[in-house]
Amino acid sequence: MLIGIPKEIKNNENRVALTPAGAKELTKRGHQVFVQKTAGINSGFADEEYENAEAKILPSIEDVYATAEMIIKVKEPIEQEYSLIRAGQLVFTYFHFASDEVLTHAMIKSKAICLAYETVTWNGTLPLLIPMSEVAGRMATQEGARFLEKPQGGKGRLLGGVPGVKPARVVVLGGGIVGSNAALMAAGMGADVVIMDISLPKLRQLAETMPKNVKTLFSSAHNLEKELSRSDLVIGAVLVPGAKAPHLITRDMLKLIKRGTVLVDVAIDQGGCFESSRPTTHSEPIYDINGVIHYCVANIPGAVPQTSTLALTNATLPYAIRLADKGWQQACREDAGLADGLNVVEGKVTFRAVAEAFGLKYEPINL
Repeated sequence: MLIGIPKEIKNNENRVALTPAGAKELTKRGHQVFVQKTAGINSGFADEEYENAEAKILPSIEDVYATAEMIIKVKEPIEQEYSLIRAGQLVFTYFHFASDEVLTHAMIKSKAICLAYETVTWNGTLPLLIPMSEVAGRMATQEGARFLEKPQGGKGRLLGGVPGVKPARVVVLGGGIVGSNAALMAAGMGADVVIMDISLPKLRQLAETMPKNVKTLFSSAHNLEKELSRSDLVIGAVLVPGAKAPHLITRDMLKLIKRGTVLVDVAIDQGGCFESSRPTTHSEPIYDINGVIHYCVANIPGAVPQTSTLALTNATLPYAIRLADKGWQQACREDAGLADGLNVVEGKVTFRAVAEAFGLKYEPINL
């Protein structure tokens, strides 16, 4: 198979979808790998390393799309890429369709096969979402702590406090991979942490495994409003796989939150779990509403590419190899979890939550 690795062009997206080691695994199986010039440089991989893995370097993104049968990316295609994607081309990446109607219609129009990392399943888990959720959760706390500093617009509180001074209070909404990693990082920094979820089994598990400075709390409107009034950092980590995130904090609830408090919305890729959220970038990561700092960067792990590229490709490479070896149809026939990643196929919406998000016809795929 002809496999293309374009350079990511989303704002401050420094990851690359394939490492030189991954390229070697594909080329030794007889596949041809085409990498856009400098695609891996921000993740620490020079063009020469890809060439040593028998990949070919192409000068432009147009060349990569025109050559490849399968495109492997990190983030969803952006507007400049829409016209480059052609009918029958397999695109394997994060799409997050339910939060982006324009992207959804563009991919329907392209008649490409869109296989989304975030909805591939395995044994009840989301194996291609987990590694980036781990990174995003930990970074949510790290970035939240930074923007709590007074010069950044925050209250001026140190997350862990010092002897004789109370630590900051961190509220984490959602006890999944993002939430548990955010809570663990905040606890390690010495904060007073509350993690909220609607699943009692999940809360029991967290209560048994988290450090002593992490408390669990059932997520209800009453409990959330009470916590917001005394929080310093709130991390939104809610996920409904493949669907838009629910708005747990409404605009009206912002009046409960003290000035200088930081809200970090990790769910922004799926539309955000705060009603007041809108996507931001690493170059302009925050905005202020009535003194409440919102951090809503849609590609948080892109800031630490030398960690996140390796974490992502460790998970995606085995699937990429199967897709290349067998073709997408045979690979998906043999693995129902991989088939769950098919969101848009040859002009049809094949993932129910995406169809429901925009009132489109849902057409389950027949493999």
